[in-house]
Amino acid sequence: MMNFRSNLLARIGVSRLACNLFLALACVCAATNIFAAQNQNPNAAPPQQLNLTSLERQIERERARLVSPDVETRRDAVLILGAMMRPESARVVVTALNDSEPKVRAAATRAILALPADESVSLLSPLILRDRDEFVRQEAAYAAGATGSRKIVPDLISALENDKGAGVRGAAAVSLGLLNDNQAVPALSAALNRRVRAGGVLNRLRRRQVDENDFVRRSAARSLGQIGDQAAVSALITALANEEAGDDVRREAARSLGSIGDPAAVPALRTALTARDPYLSRIAYEALRRIAPDAATRPAS
Repeated sequence: MMNFRSNLLARIGVSRLACNLFLALACVCAATNIFAAQNQNPNAAPPQQLNLTSLERQIERERARLVSPDVETRRDAVLILGAMMRPESARVVVTALNDSEPKVRAAATRAILALPADESVSLLSPLILRDRDEFVRQEAAYAAGATGSRKIVPDLISALENDKGAGVRGAAAVSLGLLNDNQAVPALSAALNRRVRAGGVLNRLRRRQVDENDFVRRSAARSLGQIGDQAAVSALITALANEEAGDDVRREAARSLGSIGDPAAVPALRTALTARDPYLSRIAYEALRRIAPDAATRPAS
């Protein structure tokens, strides 16, 4: 009886050992197969990504590229993540807003727009106000207009009034029109006809001033028309009547006066009917037709 029990236990031990050896061999084979498959296809997903969706795998691939030492690789990853237009991809891009390379930060300002508006503006605000690179501040200001959130309006007003870069001031003016907030009217009106400090060391020493950049003025005029507040009419009339202003500035002023529709603009628009610029003359005519159709058919006095 003791011999039978000893033999039985011995057989059980051998069976368990065989089972363990079989399981170990199976694990080795599985690992070998995965390794071989990845060597055959370098783009295959690692084992930890096998349960991810196709979108999640793509996001993870681009996340890995965001830490590449190559600037263009990081920028390309930002652009791809932004093109997905998904909150989960946009959230991965947030780290790129602090990238050491300006072109990567600039690309990231658009790529985060799939986030909720309030979250987007909270990320764009410090870039608009404090980024050391003018191009990044400009792109952040443009992106702010696409958020649709008026919470960013005070920051855009500050950029329009104070930024040293004309491109940034112009971008702020454009976005303020898109956001259509009346609180921007005073700043836009001031930008339309103001003079700014001239560039250059000697000009700064002499405190020489020049007219505001034409792109900034044109953008301000257009945005005032988009907002449509009658408080802007006086500044628009001044810009329209200024024959030394750029043609594009005067055209946008006339167009915006027609959009606002205040009869106070009729005399200035009638004068513009005989402007040397035929495009301005035509725009003034169309504006008059909107405000006072009879005035558009009578010759200017």
